[in-house]
Amino acid sequence: MSLDTVGVIGAGVTGCGVAQDLACHDFSVFLVDISYDILARAKKDIKNGIRFQRLFSEESPDSGEALDRITFSTSYGILADIFLVIECIDEIWDMKRDLLSLLDGLCRKECIFASSTSAIPISRLAAATKRPAQVIGIHFMNPVPHKALVELIPGVETSGGTIEKACNLLERLGKSYVLVKDSPGFVSNRVLMGSINEAAALLEEGVATAAEIDRIFRGCFEHKMGPLETADLIGLDTVLRTLEVLDGCLPGRHFRPAGILREHVESGRLGRKSGRGFYDYC
Repeated sequence: MSLDTVGVIGAGVTGCGVAQDLACHDFSVFLVDISYDILARAKKDIKNGIRFQRLFSEESPDSGEALDRITFSTSYGILADIFLVIECIDEIWDMKRDLLSLLDGLCRKECIFASSTSAIPISRLAAATKRPAQVIGIHFMNPVPHKALVELIPGVETSGGTIEKACNLLERLGKSYVLVKDSPGFVSNRVLMGSINEAAALLEEGVATAAEIDRIFRGCFEHKMGPLETADLIGLDTVLRTLEVLDGCLPGRHFRPAGILREHVESGRLGRKSGRGFYDYC
């Protein structure tokens, strides 16, 4: 089974980062999304990402060389004959379920489905297919090309062979991993999203400003970014959807989204990608 060609579905921040990282490590990539406008923006973002990456490593390929290894498409049919698909679509259960069901009928029976879900349990995703042994979670961190560690999450029925192939992929990407048991939010987002939500609640209650909250985490705990800065980088819409998943899976905990977070998303303040979030970037 050759994993030299990989399909990536979803040309958002994570999908573009995964496609860029794969292309820069000599993989051929099929990047699929629903519109040519989204793909045109993705191509521009990946080109800029590769140029930025070259500032840190002279060994990185030039943008033209890496981009030539990426095929941008709106057709799922392009994925029919490959052996690995990584889905990076929005954190919405119905969308992921329908996508995996579609891929299950389209892709060859040997194909592995990897999900970069932020919170949805892998076993639940696997149940949307007839190949649960070939479904695994690979939770990439953003920005993907610059993060050397991922969470690797097998579902209840994920086979040893699927885990081995996922490990081989990560090794080729120069990434290490922590193998964690399947659970809503895994490790990173169970901890991170709770922190972001509490920080948003403190802001909403007027206990401190966003800058003061983040300064405490940078200055007292030596975090590179505070929780609200991190939320803006992730995207407040993604944070909100992740919290909604966690709140649904783990009711009664501290994952019910803070009102100010929902208000920001509804008003279009999504973080860095929209120019405004908890901070202004314009």
